[in-house]
Amino acid sequence: MRIWTFFAALLGAFALAIVGTTPPAPVGADAPETEFSAARAMQDVAIIAAQPHVTGSPENAEVRTHIIARFEALGMEVTTTEGQVPERGLDKFGHWSGTRPDSLTFTNIIATLPGRDRTKPAIMLMAHHDTVWNSPGAPDDTAGVVAIIESLRASTAQGQLERDVVAFITDAEELGLVGARQFFGENPLRERVGAVVNVEARGGGGRTTLFQTSRDNGAAVELYADAVGTPGGSSLATFVYETLPNDTDLTPALELPLVAYNLSFIGRPGLYHSPLATPENLDQGSVQDMGQQTLALTRALGNAEALPEAAPNRTFFDLFGLLLIHYGAVVGWVLLALTAALHLYALRTNENSGGRTNRVWRSVGASLGVIVGGGGLLYALNWVSGSSVPDAYYDRLAAIPMLEAQALLICAGILAATAPLWAGRKGSAFGLVIALAAQILAPTTAFIIVFPLLVTGVATVAAHFLPKPWDAAPKIIGGAIAGGFLLQYGHQLMQGVGPTMPSLAALLAAFAIPVLGLLMPAVKGRTAMGVAVLCLFAATAVALFVRLDPVADTVADYESLKG
Repeated sequence: MRIWTFFAALLGAFALAIVGTTPPAPVGADAPETEFSAARAMQDVAIIAAQPHVTGSPENAEVRTHIIARFEALGMEVTTTEGQVPERGLDKFGHWSGTRPDSLTFTNIIATLPGRDRTKPAIMLMAHHDTVWNSPGAPDDTAGVVAIIESLRASTAQGQLERDVVAFITDAEELGLVGARQFFGENPLRERVGAVVNVEARGGGGRTTLFQTSRDNGAAVELYADAVGTPGGSSLATFVYETLPNDTDLTPALELPLVAYNLSFIGRPGLYHSPLATPENLDQGSVQDMGQQTLALTRALGNAEALPEAAPNRTFFDLFGLLLIHYGAVVGWVLLALTAALHLYALRTNENSGGRTNRVWRSVGASLGVIVGGGGLLYALNWVSGSSVPDAYYDRLAAIPMLEAQALLICAGILAATAPLWAGRKGSAFGLVIALAAQILAPTTAFIIVFPLLVTGVATVAAHFLPKPWDAAPKIIGGAIAGGFLLQYGHQLMQGVGPTMPSLAALLAAFAIPVLGLLMPAVKGRTAMGVAVLCLFAATAVALFVRLDPVADTVADYESLKG
């Protein structure tokens, strides 16, 4: 086994991870009328996000006038509804501005595009048009609004859909989902809606991913997989999102028996609620990604003979943005069984070094060392970087790229420190135990362990039966796919919860051990420890830099945050 195999696989892994986390290129204004064009959508972004437009402001009314005009130009039936922002929303407004208003009126926009059969349940596309204080809101949620406008324009250019499509542009989302709660709580039109697609953003770029669905999503996921050409998202993301205290305008909609999809991008996180969230700083590729997915779902749902019915939840994940892999619980168990068979065989092929039991315990020790030691270091250096600093939420979001580099260095360091235990060893008994536990307790999340183990198992067995030098091919290919997969989802994990729960990255590092054991020849303890020390020294330097660096100029401009 040669070291070049390791570096070739590592290069391939980073290349695939970049493919999986990069949005598509924006399409120009000269694209066919039936296609989504980010360039056309950005014309609306320039108008809507020209300045902040909080609920109740004259700027908000100007934005609303523009959106209504765009819908009317498409031949849509447009109405508005009003209401009063509740006390908690007024308190939040006072937190932003420094002055609590006595009252605020919010105004929702409801526009209907008639379908051929108006008796069928309608499709709803939802976004919000209000912003937080002093943020133009180009990503949040102007990107969602224009994704809907341009998708409906492209849809009408192709012809009338079978069902009505309702564009619901809410107000006062930033003050507590106020507009959405009014509609789904009391508007009679809610009874006609059969499916909802909500589009949101928490940042200024990155891939658009499906991060939440309605319950019993089996059929809904199948439709998404068939309709969307560049899919993004996973059932792990939906599990994490629903476990944490999160809300979007989709939250009140999920109280009704609807088919629901929640789409968002969270890259360039420093631009969340930022004064710098301008049209110029919005990633047009992310707008293209969001729009393509919105248009694809609009057409698939709008022309469906019947909307997806409730069916058992499916495991799903995108493979480098190229396709969506999805399957039910039975297939999950079959894949786990196949993975177990491959790894048990791989364990038997290891060269004798102290007996089989000793090899297993060394592997377990390496995995536990990475999870416990790596998790502890991730937590400690996250604290050093400023995780305990009060009122630093937006500054921590801006620091996510640095925190991600810090986490990568820590994981590399702890893997290097434990390398004498796993280098040159094939198979993972510990990984199989964790995969079994995940399949039992949270089956839609088990893929994050099973898939890299399965790919590594196939590569290991294939390499075992191939003569040298051809045995390097499955190692490189398998290592690149499994490694790239873990890097892709590690990146998404850090973007989502990195500032608060970076220790989760240690789990992904432990799942990488079978991949690395296949690729990396046996190493000397002194060499491994030297690499570990260098990585941890660099990670500490990053943590100190983040801690001592001035507050980012992208942080939200709220009076309550000013010193």
